Amino acid sequence: MSRLSTLNPTRRRQVLAAISSFMNLIMIYVSLGMELAGRLLAKRHLQPRLGRQPLDTYLVRHYDRQRHLRNTTKISDTYTFDQIRMNRGLFRRFCEVFTVQGGLKKTRNVDIDEMVYTFLRTISHNEKNRTLQVNLRRSGETISRSIHRVLKAVIRLNSQFMKKPVPIPTNETSSRWKHFKRCLGALDGTHIDVRPLTEDKPRYRDRKGHLTMNVLGVCTPNLEFVYCLAGWESSAHDSRVLRDALTRPNGLNVPQGNYYLCDAGYANCPGFLSPYRGQRYHLKEWGTRQPETAEEYYNMKHAASRNVIERIFGILKMRFAILRKATWFTPKEVSRIVIACCIIHNFIKKEYGVDEIERTYPDTEPEQHPSADLESIEGTSMQPCAAWTQFRNDKATFMWDNR
Repeated sequence: MSRLSTLNPTRRRQVLAAISSFMNLIMIYVSLGMELAGRLLAKRHLQPRLGRQPLDTYLVRHYDRQRHLRNTTKISDTYTFDQIRMNRGLFRRFCEVFTVQGGLKKTRNVDIDEMVYTFLRTISHNEKNRTLQVNLRRSGETISRSIHRVLKAVIRLNSQFMKKPVPIPTNETSSRWKHFKRCLGALDGTHIDVRPLTEDKPRYRDRKGHLTMNVLGVCTPNLEFVYCLAGWESSAHDSRVLRDALTRPNGLNVPQGNYYLCDAGYANCPGFLSPYRGQRYHLKEWGTRQPETAEEYYNMKHAASRNVIERIFGILKMRFAILRKATWFTPKEVSRIVIACCIIHNFIKKEYGVDEIERTYPDTEPEQHPSADLESIEGTSMQPCAAWTQFRNDKATFMWDNR
């Protein structure tokens, strides 16, 4: 620079321009070399074993996760309902209720809405853990922990969301329930597919050869669950499951003078009104044929009213796909999931009223469950009662005379 200072201004500008041109030429050649090297490396990276992995940092995973949650729970009510069986407002209400009352707490890395979405997505579509790992960019352990945290929070609110039964009033005018005064609802059993251990498979095998779990459900005429007992093997008869429900400390309670409607697989005893055996009592058996005796007329009206328990089972399985086929959860976990699904059904019924699934589900009797047959109920404490048999006969005669 000292030599340049001795030059006159014109000569100095010429020298600086020459140096700048030389440096620009060098940069052009360096850029061309880097571009050529990049193209050569790209061709090599087309080979499977030399493929370059995408950038996967914490910020990238967090952004992908938040984008997935935003697209599924914050943009469209229709799309949110398809994904988790709730609209956006009900999803926020669900997170709020089960956080404040159920004791659900967020962890250092997982928020409440993500845990709830993970659980609802799992039971709504029987989603695999591996699929959720890809969508939420989480590990399998994190997904499993989130599911079980929400499951425990839902189970804690069992007593709060299970409906308290109200008897049918004496001034009831609806054609379906006016013949069954003081009735609390209906009960029945359904079967849920499970994957038990090899040594336990004989106990879970039903008469059709399927590995299932026997679930007792009790509901009100308004399609709300009153009680649910899950966990019994399918080899156990419905009457045995009902007896266990009645003897549990916090089990099913039938007030004196009230009763539930049940099918012919149960005994006609105090608290449980069953149809006549040897007569038609499924709605699909009638068709266009009209009843000719008091027993047939009673069975037809009984089946029309008891159909609420069949319908609520159908709505529950349509709402939650995890109940329609076997999962990789253990039978103990499946029993808790069944109870949680009943609680969430009552929550949706309470907050949302009649939703799209209940509106589209037909009010007809679906295929009967394997346990709803004419098997013997001997050996149980629920034996037919003469007074209750006379009560049924009087009711059938009164219904026939006032038809």
